[in-house]
Amino acid sequence: MSQGYTIKVADAIRNADGNLLGVKLGRACLDRDISVQEAALTLSVTRQTIYQWFCGETNPQAHHLDAMLKWMDDLGATV
Repeated sequence: MSQGYTIKVADAIRNADGNLLGVKLGRACLDRDISVQEAALTLSVTRQTIYQWFCGETNPQAHHLDAMLKWMDDLGATV
């Protein structure tokens, strides 16, 4: 967890509903050692928004979906 994920956040990502797109992205980032900051910059949202998506607390708005899906494809992550 060299990219700043605390054990609590990593566990929250792993235990969240894996059917949610934000959680899938969170797991992909965690597995690939991609920081929350990098995800936030890539998707033009705040780190707090990324944490909420990754942990399944909120869902991405429609205007973020294309960018998320493209990035997940680039990462080789399962959608």
